[in-house]
Amino acid sequence: MARGVAGLLAQAARELLHPDTVVVPVPLHWRRLAMRQYNQAALLAQELSRKTGLTCIPDALTRSGRHESLDGLGRADRFAALQGAIRVNPSRAAQVADRPVLLVDDVMTSGATCAACTQALYSSQVREVSVVTLARVAHSP
Repeated sequence: MARGVAGLLAQAARELLHPDTVVVPVPLHWRRLAMRQYNQAALLAQELSRKTGLTCIPDALTRSGRHESLDGLGRADRFAALQGAIRVNPSRAAQVADRPVLLVDDVMTSGATCAACTQALYSSQVREVSVVTLARVAHSP
């Protein structure tokens, strides 16, 4: 599926892309990644990178803490649960610093995950963060 929709995402994001933009997926909690065996946002980011010729850094962000799932949480609880839970991977900080970042997610519900990722990226001195998602939940809990 990622290969099929990457062209649509690239077209939707074309005005956000600069030659030095790096593509970064929203990270999954390691437990969820172990359960699924893949990160759907990373698959989308890698295909988007392939379509655009931009660099993808799949492990630029890491997710820590005990927050396994945001399912069933309301908007405020989602934002609270993600406070400080996402960080820039120290070994990738130099690769994102002073560059525009295109953050890729599959589904945006409340915006809490994208906000936490954006906050982490700006703390590592990125130039700007743009977000592209495959879908947006019409009404978040």
